[in-house]
Amino acid sequence: MLKKSLELLRQEAAETGANTLKRSLNGFNLITIGIGVIIGAGLFSLTGIAAANNAGPAVTLSFIVAAVGCAFSALCYAEFASMVPVSGSAYTYAYATMGELFAWIIGWDLVLEYSVGAATVAISWSQYLLKFLSKYGINLPPQLVLSPFETAKLADGSIVHGFVNVPAMLIVLAITMIIIRGTQGSAWFNALVVTLKVAVVLVFIGLGWQYIDPANYQPYIPQNTGVFGEFGWSGILRGAGVVFFVFIGFDIVATMAQETKNPQRNMPIGIIGSLLVCTVLFVLFGHVMTGLANYTEFKDSAAPVAIAIEKTPYAWLSSAVILAIIIGYTSVILVDLLGQSRVFFSMAKDGLLPPVFARIHERFRTPLQSNLLLGLFIALFAGFVPISVVGEMTSIGTLLAFVMVCVGILIMRKKEPNAPRGFRTPFVPLVPILGILTCVLMMVSLPWETWLRLAVWLAIGLGIYFGYGRKHSKLGNAEDASR
Repeated sequence: MLKKSLELLRQEAAETGANTLKRSLNGFNLITIGIGVIIGAGLFSLTGIAAANNAGPAVTLSFIVAAVGCAFSALCYAEFASMVPVSGSAYTYAYATMGELFAWIIGWDLVLEYSVGAATVAISWSQYLLKFLSKYGINLPPQLVLSPFETAKLADGSIVHGFVNVPAMLIVLAITMIIIRGTQGSAWFNALVVTLKVAVVLVFIGLGWQYIDPANYQPYIPQNTGVFGEFGWSGILRGAGVVFFVFIGFDIVATMAQETKNPQRNMPIGIIGSLLVCTVLFVLFGHVMTGLANYTEFKDSAAPVAIAIEKTPYAWLSSAVILAIIIGYTSVILVDLLGQSRVFFSMAKDGLLPPVFARIHERFRTPLQSNLLLGLFIALFAGFVPISVVGEMTSIGTLLAFVMVCVGILIMRKKEPNAPRGFRTPFVPLVPILGILTCVLMMVSLPWETWLRLAVWLAIGLGIYFGYGRKHSKLGNAEDASR
């Protein structure tokens, strides 16, 4: 099994020159990047879904279970990031510990999470933008906000077909331009967006807290219906698998390693710091939301937060939440595009993808051609494909990546016990083992359709690897030449 040595990875991390990424990010930038993608619109929708269908008011416990699972993995990520400050995140770590094939599988998982996810989020961003504009009497032609496969019913009863979702395409292209100009500018834009949407979350918690009805917490853990995942303790576990989606994002911080100043110090700060901040906010948010309205009221609701807001006298808060969702989606798209291009950059440098994805712009020191190609592809996808086909981003691929990273720490501690580490995962092997068990438990609790989707995606990826990547692998060709 082809594996990258730690020495080779450190040489890559130490590379300088025109064809390397510019180091411009500090610990605060990394924390805001993590928060930027973690706090997205999922918080405003999945919290209600998990409460209504799985955990009831105990959705706060679901958040804690999911956060604990993330924490075990985050500690392992932090050690790897301090040892191997190279872009690529779990892909790179798997290459060093489990070999090229496993690295490809993880990299392909991350591609699914970041690129297809960015298209999905862009389409939803467009829908929420229309809702926000309609509150002020601004209505765009349906032909320009729907894909060709979608229809809309007009006020006179007539049906019109969409042509292209222009807002979804424009937001992807606009953010691509921001990313191309460099990660420092992207980080400042992301920090501004994060400040705005965290402020809205804090306002909701602060204003809603005084209107909580304690009766809505009874029973705190509803009795199980007899079906696994429908309330009771199994419901809390299933709820954790659902809201785990909300936590996806701290792993993207690890893809920024080659653009970070003093990565041995700042990478662990960014990874663990963003997770801690978001966990506190999520638990408080879930507590207030299920306290304002009974969890049963969120059943089949696409906007559960709006139901909770109706229990307060602050009608204007509804518009603020929609604005927060729009802002939240914007930063999620930005960080998804950043992470995806960096994974492609690492895979292309290894020869597993065409070299165009590894070329660095001389002035901006970013993968310009990769960003343009991926941005254009994702924009077209968002503009011409309906959200039902693009599909919902799922957490199973990320959970699989987390399992691999935890396994990788166990392998590294045995094979490279004395290798320099800027951060050491505490209580090894306990923490990695608990991370593996928690993530596998959440994976098992997910619906079978999610597993099927993962299997199909992996089959496509393996076809590309054996058809192109294996033949062009720089490590493989170097070993063949040495023989």
